[in-house]
Amino acid sequence: MRIHHVGSMNVNPYQRQFNKTEQAAKAPNKKDKVEISLAAKELQEASKFEAARQEKIEQLKQQIQTGTYQMDEKAIAESILNYYFRK
Repeated sequence: MRIHHVGSMNVNPYQRQFNKTEQAAKAPNKKDKVEISLAAKELQEASKFEAARQEKIEQLKQQIQTGTYQMDEKAIAESILNYYFRK
């Protein structure tokens, strides 16, 4: 019995796979990139203001406890008028 090389076209599937891995190795490595959105940047800024605000609140609490806090009645009344009548 004689066997002919039917369909043999010098195709080696292992060579094909090897070529794919070589091409993948030669491809430039892409680096990950992180971008912070504008909203996230604003939140970061807000956290800085929050820390300053918290510090001011602590100072005011301390002044009230020691009795050294002085209120400005005119400024308070003016602020209330501005809020309700001069929007």
